[in-house]
Amino acid sequence: MKTVSSSIGAILLAGTFLSGTPAAWADSRDDEIRQLRDQIQQLDQKLRVLERKQEIRDEEAASKANAAVKVSASDKGFTLASGDAANSLRLRALLQADSRWFFGDHVSNNDAFLLRRARLIFEGGFNKIYEYQLVPEFGGTSGNGTLTLLDANINVALKPGLQIRFGRFREPVGLEQLQSDSVAFFAERSIVSQFVPNRDVGVQVAGNVLNGTLSYAVGVFNGVADGANNANNSDTNDDKDVAARLFSHPFKNTEGALSGLGIGIAGSVGHQGSGAGATPALTSGYRTDAQQTWFSYRSTTVAAGGTWRLSPQAYYYYGPLGVMGEYVISSVEAANGTNRRTVRNKAWQLSAGYVLTGEDSGYKGVTPKSNFSLESGTWGAFEIVGRIGQGKIGDDAFAGGSLSLANPNAAAKKVSTYGVGLNWYLSRAVRASADVFHADFDYAAGAAPVRTSVIADDENALVTRLQLLF
Repeated sequence: MKTVSSSIGAILLAGTFLSGTPAAWADSRDDEIRQLRDQIQQLDQKLRVLERKQEIRDEEAASKANAAVKVSASDKGFTLASGDAANSLRLRALLQADSRWFFGDHVSNNDAFLLRRARLIFEGGFNKIYEYQLVPEFGGTSGNGTLTLLDANINVALKPGLQIRFGRFREPVGLEQLQSDSVAFFAERSIVSQFVPNRDVGVQVAGNVLNGTLSYAVGVFNGVADGANNANNSDTNDDKDVAARLFSHPFKNTEGALSGLGIGIAGSVGHQGSGAGATPALTSGYRTDAQQTWFSYRSTTVAAGGTWRLSPQAYYYYGPLGVMGEYVISSVEAANGTNRRTVRNKAWQLSAGYVLTGEDSGYKGVTPKSNFSLESGTWGAFEIVGRIGQGKIGDDAFAGGSLSLANPNAAAKKVSTYGVGLNWYLSRAVRASADVFHADFDYAAGAAPVRTSVIADDENALVTRLQLLF
């Protein structure tokens, strides 16, 4: 019995012990879980702190990078830009050292060396939207060393299809006139560019649409005469000119021979001569390719009414070949005393170039595959160019006897121009050129040209240039 009782007691004692173990184990597990949870929370907090510290370091690094100024120098100019490229200043320059040599009759120009253009070009932007351009000219429009402010404008580039420009810049009319001075086929622009406005002060809306196949521009300007700049930053009357241009590249996004075709039309309309005390704008004269004046109005003739211009235009570039053509009608109401007439002048030009060394021709110029170097035996790129053109003054300019708008003995009625030339691109920045120009003149019926006032015979001239652009 005793043994049985002992066994039963042991069993009861063991049952009691076993029956209390689950509760103890549960309490122990809960404590461990709480401890683990606390440790996880602490680790999570530490991880968040570390992540935030890393974010702060990244933000500081990005801020320093954006604040850092990047400086670069190349044949495209000297540039200062913020790290994110949102703000920039680029300094460029254009220098053209010319010579003009006349063979036979010449009146307004002599054989001479001259500084045709000497420009500093400041351009850049802010906040990736606002762009600016400031171009002082030290060479003068005729290379006479007169300091002028050529371009000064602000462009708000909202998107490629909507850009608003304010200030002084080229009116959107002439195809060749809108091309940069440094990349044209010839040292001097054709006769056509003198029948369209040059730079004026105003506001313009422009952009590229339809995947870049169509560009448009329309602006309101003070109004200038043919070939003229608004040099004095003012207006002579209350009226304004409206200029507009549409230019299409219908095959731009395709491959093949037509991808470099561009066709457009441009024009302007305005009114000159109204307003008390106004000094109406009227062209100071038209010049030959060698920059001699072949037509000008009498000094007593003024603009006195409506003006308008219309210019169909086109170019074509394919590999080393480039062709450009345009036509312009320029109409102006003018008066000399009681003789008031509408003069409708016309001009056209066709020019072409071919890069002998195989580089691509383009509206923005030629970039040689290699620079000129005697040491390396490379010669840059060579381009031959040719041009024909004609300018014709309306018959009404010579009507009216002594009150005619132009003196038939001191102004030609028509000029036909011819030019051939060779361009040598020593590098992207340096270009040398030599152009030979010829011009024939026709005069009004019965005119007796005065040799000291106008070119009485044909003009033959050689124009050379060494150009530096960066």
